[in-house]
Amino acid sequence: MKRLTGKVAWVTGAGSGIGEAGALALAEEGASVMLTGRRKEPLEAVAARIAKSGGAARVHQGDMARAEDAPRIAEAIEKEFGRLDILVNNAGSNIPDRSWKRLTAAGVDELIRANLSTAFHGAIAVLPIMRKQKDGVIINIASIAGRFVSTQPGVGYIAAKHGVVALSHSINMEECRNGIRSTALSPGEVATPILAKRPVPVSDEDKARMLQSEDLGDLIRYIACLPPRVCLNDVLITPTWNRAYISAQDQGF
Repeated sequence: MKRLTGKVAWVTGAGSGIGEAGALALAEEGASVMLTGRRKEPLEAVAARIAKSGGAARVHQGDMARAEDAPRIAEAIEKEFGRLDILVNNAGSNIPDRSWKRLTAAGVDELIRANLSTAFHGAIAVLPIMRKQKDGVIINIASIAGRFVSTQPGVGYIAAKHGVVALSHSINMEECRNGIRSTALSPGEVATPILAKRPVPVSDEDKARMLQSEDLGDLIRYIACLPPRVCLNDVLITPTWNRAYISAQDQGF
């Protein structure tokens, strides 16, 4: 039997990149997967891939940055399946104008809504269901930018992802007695569509050396399949060819 047979997973930002890879991996392991994102077409394409492989997927279109969308989707999931075992809080984005010289108040609001509010909204929506079950896994896709401060990701993204890491740890502090486990999953550079938002284009050669979406999908699967007694609080994963390290070496440090 597949390890997640009978389990229900909700993946936000599931139309591409890490969310898509995570949804595919969880479905492959037997979970019924709920796919959420702002655009319906990519979600339906992911659902079709899952169905073609014999898995089960539903599409619940919505914007996790909107406070009203997350509870609506969680309610629909509980009504249909009576449970919710796994949340992959993956929705996020960045902007090109990310340095202090170019950042605007509107840009800050966009970054906080897209990267931190989305995680809060997802967690708030699923915790009541998981408390009733006395069981549940929340996987918060943070970033290496949420662990270390650097200039490249931009101050707004860094601040938001630091918030995601703190949010994740605080769930474990308050909800461990309810059997709920939360993981802050912090990847380094991943070759996903978000790279198109960078002010300086990334070469195909560099993308090939980065983590790939399927690497994160496999890690999401691993975390979701751990026994209930195990809480993997924090995971930092980077490419072997770490461009920050390479740059430091080339400068003679």
